[in-house]
Amino acid sequence: MTTATLVKPLRSIGLAAAVAAFVVPLDASAQAQGQTQAPAPRAVQAPVRKPQPQPAAQAQAAATPAPAPVAAAPKPAAAPENVIARVGDTNVSADDLRSYVAALAPREQAALAKDPAMLSQAVRLLLANRLVLQEAVAKKWDQQPSVAAQLERAREGAVVELYLQSVSTPPANFPSEDDLQKVYEANRAAFLMPRQFQLSQIFIAAPKDGDKAAEDKAKQELDDVQRKLKAPGADFAAIARGDNNAAKDAGDLGWVAETQIRPEIRSQVMGLAKNSVSEPIKLDDGWHIIKLIDTKASYTRTLPEVRDQLVLQIRSERSTMMRRAYLAELLKQHPPVLNELALSSLLDASKK
Repeated sequence: MTTATLVKPLRSIGLAAAVAAFVVPLDASAQAQGQTQAPAPRAVQAPVRKPQPQPAAQAQAAATPAPAPVAAAPKPAAAPENVIARVGDTNVSADDLRSYVAALAPREQAALAKDPAMLSQAVRLLLANRLVLQEAVAKKWDQQPSVAAQLERAREGAVVELYLQSVSTPPANFPSEDDLQKVYEANRAAFLMPRQFQLSQIFIAAPKDGDKAAEDKAKQELDDVQRKLKAPGADFAAIARGDNNAAKDAGDLGWVAETQIRPEIRSQVMGLAKNSVSEPIKLDDGWHIIKLIDTKASYTRTLPEVRDQLVLQIRSERSTMMRRAYLAELLKQHPPVLNELALSSLLDASKK
């Protein structure tokens, strides 16, 4: 027998798609601890001070001639114990990886901590990017006028974004314990964990092509499974494994939230007693026979359980408010003036 998914698909937090690259394994390891994603609460709106825009510093021309260019000393290779991965002549050191992770958004950092496999993908992505960069620079591709113009626009955008981040970062001690408690109390309903069921299943696929012989075979397999389950001392897990004795987790679905179970199966599960088995449930993909192993009652997660995720969410909302306030004040002090006639003509010309 095979195992089919009977739960609704969950949305996952993803990092940028990793580019596959051959990585020479080195003697290095990374450990990460999982974190539970908290739902986005509605943060308490505390007063925001209007930040004053900082005028750009006036550039000064150099009074003395520039010294003759000196060849840059080659960057020392990373110590072997500091190298995380290598492809060709390209290395990724522990410092490189720490800098890469530090530049990620908080949600992406949390995803890396939750799934160590994503850290390996991040290393592969770094290696692939460096290989592409080396090839592009060797061919002087970045010196083409059109490419150079795009790079300058990208640089300007990066400078603007980094500066906005610097003026919209909440104080290190924000939120206070009092603010945190108020947000938690105002959003207790968002921290409600639904009832959970520990389930196992036996799945028998149903043919979809109208093959009478295949249908008869599936029905015979279903009858055989039901006969085995009704025998005294029947072992559900062993029957789920069938002839595949090596599949120790065959049929084991683990803990599944009530809201993630398909309605057709949920109604059957809720009527089962602990360690009891359902009758075959016919769905479009085949027959599902469910065993209820245990149940966890619904409960509300405590503040210590959601503290880290709640702090991230509150700080993110405050940062957004500070950014909007800064931009509004900047535009108030320097109102933009648009030549609507010229803009309209430009749009008309682009349509021709």
